[in-house]
Amino acid sequence: MATQQVTTSPRTRRTRSSNYWWALVWITPALILEITFFLYPLFNTLLLSFYNSTSTTFVGLRNYQQVFTNPAFLEVIKNNLLWLVLATILTVGLGLLIAVLVDRVKIESVVKSALFLPMAISFVAAGVIWRFVYKFDPADQPQTGLLNAVVTFFGGQPHAWLQDSTLSNFMLILVYTWMWTGFCMVIISAALKGIPDEILEAAKIDGANRFTLFWRVMVPMIQSTLVVVLTTMIISILKIFDVVYIMTGGNFHTDVVAMEFYNQLFQFNNYGLASALAVLLLITVIPVMYINVRRIREEEALR
Repeated sequence: MATQQVTTSPRTRRTRSSNYWWALVWITPALILEITFFLYPLFNTLLLSFYNSTSTTFVGLRNYQQVFTNPAFLEVIKNNLLWLVLATILTVGLGLLIAVLVDRVKIESVVKSALFLPMAISFVAAGVIWRFVYKFDPADQPQTGLLNAVVTFFGGQPHAWLQDSTLSNFMLILVYTWMWTGFCMVIISAALKGIPDEILEAAKIDGANRFTLFWRVMVPMIQSTLVVVLTTMIISILKIFDVVYIMTGGNFHTDVVAMEFYNQLFQFNNYGLASALAVLLLITVIPVMYINVRRIREEEALR
């Protein structure tokens, strides 16, 4: 059987060519911005990470080797891991717990507003506020810091909370938790509102207690929302900088990767080491983003 050849008229070809050029005109500004502010800095930073501090001599993987062998940098990585584990558990865990406890109660709006209020404050402002909360004055003087004032009121001794290397990281994580718990709570609470009442009532009729209702019904039904909130917190914590910079400046064993990147670049002018730290931050964020995007696509495919 002979095959029929399909021909395209010159007018159709001109229309397609015109559409192609118009599409190119519209997408060119976005491509220019993407190349200028994302791709070029990305590849330039990757290239600089293989050079020395003045970007004049190729040193290979020496900067990365220093990051993973120098005790000071190992402490920085350890602090970041502490932030990653503890701050994520506190923000997401407390957000989930509070969202469940205040769900469908009379004071729900009041509690949510009070806990979400810190999100209206910048990290810089929060750092300044909490520096006054943690402020330490000598024991023979009146305590102007809120926390030490409460401690001395009940007969305790004032403590240098931020200067104590065993407590300083936990004090900073507490500030982060204070700021982000409200965000996690609001997102999770919105997901809880989407659970049909019929499902909850059916579970209660089947004899499910509150604990079973929470773990076997609520958590599985808001699992996708929890993953999104968890991913957001992980990315935010991996690049934590503001609170540490304002409250301790990375001193007293509170240094983190983003803080050390800032110091190496702007304080010591070590472009190679600073670039290596930036690349390591990017490498740790990419898998989290990939998992999140992949999960979203899988959920969309099931709809």
